[in-house]
Amino acid sequence: MDMLNRPRRLRGSATIRNMARETRMDKSSLIYPVFVREGVGIREEIMSMEGQFRYSVDMLPYALEEIARSGVGSVMLFGIPDEKDECGSGAFLEDGIIQKALRRAKQECPELCYITDVCMCEYTSHGHCGILDGEKVDNDKTLPYLAKIALSHAQAGADMVAPSDMMDGRVRAIRETLDTNGYMDLPVMAYSAKYASSFYGPFREAAGSAPSFGDRKSYQMDYHNRKEAMKEILADVSEGADIVMVKPALAYLDIVREAADMVNIPVAAYSVSGEYAMIKAAAKMGYIGEEAMICETAACIYRAGANILLTYYAKELAKFMDEGRIG
Repeated sequence: MDMLNRPRRLRGSATIRNMARETRMDKSSLIYPVFVREGVGIREEIMSMEGQFRYSVDMLPYALEEIARSGVGSVMLFGIPDEKDECGSGAFLEDGIIQKALRRAKQECPELCYITDVCMCEYTSHGHCGILDGEKVDNDKTLPYLAKIALSHAQAGADMVAPSDMMDGRVRAIRETLDTNGYMDLPVMAYSAKYASSFYGPFREAAGSAPSFGDRKSYQMDYHNRKEAMKEILADVSEGADIVMVKPALAYLDIVREAADMVNIPVAAYSVSGEYAMIKAAAKMGYIGEEAMICETAACIYRAGANILLTYYAKELAKFMDEGRIG
């Protein structure tokens, strides 16, 4: 048969396949989410997220050392306070859980990059991401609180802040507050296209952040919408975001692709708790091979255009990259 073009020529050996690979991944692009709670001597497994844990501040360094040894260079810190109130004041206290965790982390494991989730849902008694006016989240009243939280994280040593609340204008409010207080060089990673998703279920159990009434559909995005995501992303870029994020990842690869094509700053994707839990559950039942699925799903997210991946499988992916199984 006379064939000039034979794509299989570039699949004949592992060396050639790796040489011709289109999607390249690196450990430096991985971020590992970590949950920190009040208390002493705590390392408790999260029931809905097998293999993931909540740590008290004194136990946090052990987790961070393991992350650093894996080659993952960045963590995202989520705080779980003991006390909650209507305005989420625990989120911006000098001795709040994230603030204490940051100071300990920077002292014990300074080589890691510490990114903090800036939101109020874990800290409010009602579980919503802002200040309430009746049963409605008041967008504009919430902005000063978010800026105050971000500033408190910066003062405690955060290397980057990541607002996840989806209030209009919060990136600008945070950027202006940081700049005014001398943190002009602190980057903002905006949860720009964050959808109201069923994939967040295990996280809400992990962080104790489920709303006590209603849902978050009035501020998180409708999963039917694509153009609206681009509107949100462009708005955040115009307000000073240094990195934009799409959340969740796997069911929103089209959004990741469009974002990557549209903006000239890094695009992050968050492979969320539900994605992790599904892989874990299916692997436990013997329906899939967990390691193969970890590699394939991560490659899909990068192939779609993500430059940065937040994932509960970051340590495993770093190992697979070292082994040449992915990357």
